[in-house]
Amino acid sequence: MMFLMRSAFWLTAAFLVIKPEADIRDSAEAVANQALASGSQFISEQIEAIECDSLHCFGGKAVVAAALPAIPPAEPTAAAVAAEQGVPLPRPRPDRAG
Repeated sequence: MMFLMRSAFWLTAAFLVIKPEADIRDSAEAVANQALASGSQFISEQIEAIECDSLHCFGGKAVVAAALPAIPPAEPTAAAVAAEQGVPLPRPRPDRAG
């Protein structure tokens, strides 16, 4: 009986957190972009914190800074574009169908 009570509780809690009309795809994409931006920021701060005495060190920092470009956001896939349209487009009729 306790197993059923716990199951009902956690299923209700999950339903309240993840509502049926919630769009998880947009929130996950926003979190991923924020994580990439903060990670790039952290790495660039750590590279700036390195104290250099030689030209070799300055060159290494320049190479790493050039190799760490801003990450562009991912382009939406065909499935995501189709999901945004809502209504699927009908397939074209074959030429033999008239």
